Amino acid sequence: MTLDEYISAHSTPENEALQAITRSTNLHVLNPHMLSGHIQGRFLSMISHMIHPHRILELGTFTGYSALCLAEGLAPDGRLITIEHNDELESTIRHNLSLSPLGSKIELVISDAKKYLTEIVNRQFELVFIDADKREYCMYLELVYPLIPIGGFILADNTLWDGHIIDPAYDKDKQTLGLRAFNEQLSQDSRFEKIILPLRDGLTLIRKIS
Repeated sequence: MTLDEYISAHSTPENEALQAITRSTNLHVLNPHMLSGHIQGRFLSMISHMIHPHRILELGTFTGYSALCLAEGLAPDGRLITIEHNDELESTIRHNLSLSPLGSKIELVISDAKKYLTEIVNRQFELVFIDADKREYCMYLELVYPLIPIGGFILADNTLWDGHIIDPAYDKDKQTLGLRAFNEQLSQDSRFEKIILPLRDGLTLIRKIS
């Protein structure tokens, strides 16, 4: 048994809807490794339950797995808006969200994340999950900043990028460079408290303090 298998065996299992999404994503969708997966999904659910938000914003839906995990902790009247740029995934996402009663609390928007963020300047979200174009993370951070109240939270995915973040072999890779810039910018930004967690591909937990 590997350490990852041990962790999975001793953590709360996926529900049936999430298991079905995991199977279908691995069978039918390109780059299934982009799925948040069991352990990260349980972490997203746990954080959402701790915050108990009324509004969640997700940038980057993929096949809907992480949206359903985050929705588990919504307040009774809560809503989650999730943005996906790839319109070829729309029917897959809508089907996957329909597998769970929580799907009724989720609004899927097929759009460019940067464009959408400029159109919702009067909205507020207690929790934002950033998991879209890695080259644009610095821009996403600035655009979501005014949408989050003091004490609100951001989660940024893939911030260790399979170890590429410290590998000189990826010094010219644009996604790696985008994530390095984000990590460096965030580390110097006094508006936030932050910690990088070595969970899956790196997950940064951020709290707005000013």
